Parts: sequence; structure tokens; C-alpha cells
Amino acid sequence: MTASPHLAPTSPDDVAGPAPRRLRLVVVPTPGPPLEDEAAPVRLLVPGRRTARPAPAPGPRPRLDRPVPRTEDAADFGPVWSQRAELPDAQAAGRRLVTLTLEAFAGRRPIGQLQSLVSPALFGALTAGRRPRWCTEGTAPLLVSSVRVCEPVDGVAEVSAVARRGGRAHAVAARLEGVDGRWRCTALQIG
Repeated sequence: MTASPHLAPTSPDDVAGPAPRRLRLVVVPTPGPPLEDEAAPVRLLVPGRRTARPAPAPGPRPRLDRPVPRTEDAADFGPVWSQRAELPDAQAAGRRLVTLTLEAFAGRRPIGQLQSLVSPALFGALTAGRRPRWCTEGTAPLLVSSVRVCEPVDGVAEVSAVARRGGRAHAVAARLEGVDGRWRCTALQIG
């Protein structure tokens, strides 16, 4: 019996089978606008050289370069924003606010004494009853050890303080705004 020439392999390539197909990379465009970080240019950092920082965003209220003339009608309308020159020391006001707030939370003074120091919305939040546990428990004295003040805009002060009780440190932050010649707290966070 003789072998058919069609059934016997004639070359080594015929033994391995057909040649594999090559893969292709197909790039599919993403629908929609590019992401924010793709649209921003990449800034390279050079060791030893300081990069220019972008200007900070302006504060929430307009800066008054000249005093606003007060009339009799304006005085009766409501509170008036104060400039820095019309306000007392921000660090002393911040230390007083933090100390009085922590004493009120500890039960050593009535919380109603804070009403003249804070905005009406913040006073409502303070009287809601949510107080940090470390303020209400324990008998160790509350000490305000350091107070730092930053004034980003004329008539606005941001206060950060460290309160210590029983060997532990806790952060306190507040925003003070000048209203009618005195500081009024509009935001308070106790950590």
C-alpha cells in the first residue's frame, strides 16, 4: 500500500498547524470631555528651585479699601462689617472664645454666655446638645495651650488652638468675622 501525497506532511510548518494571527492594538476614543487632571498642564519640580504658588482664592466677603460712610438709615438697618483697624486683638478674642466654649461644654458655665460671641446659626448648633465626649467627662482642668491666628482677608480671622485635658491634646478651629466693631465666631470645630 502506498501513502497518498495529500495526507503525509511535507514540511515542518505543516506539522505545527496554521500560523498564529498577530494581535493588533486598537485605540478607542473615550466619549465626553477630558478629565480635569488631563486638561491641566503638568508642572515639573526641579530640585533646589521653588515653584511659584498660585494666588489663594479670595475670601467670602469683598475687601473694603476705604471706609463705608455710615448714615443714620444704614445704622438702623442691621450689622455692619468692620475693618481690621476697628477690631480688638484677634488672638485674645480667639483664646477667650475657645476657653469659654470648652468651659460651657464641661458644664462650668452656662452656654447662654456664648450668645454674644457667636452667630445665631452657630449658637443654635452649640445648644443642640452635641458635645465632644472629652469635654463632658472627667474632672481634669481644661487648658488652652497655644492659639494661632491667620487673617486671610481684612476683617476675618481664622483661629487654631490646642486644648489639653488629662494629658491629651485636642484641636480647636474657629472663624471670626468683624461685625459692629467686635469679633463674632461664625464657624467652630472641636476635634
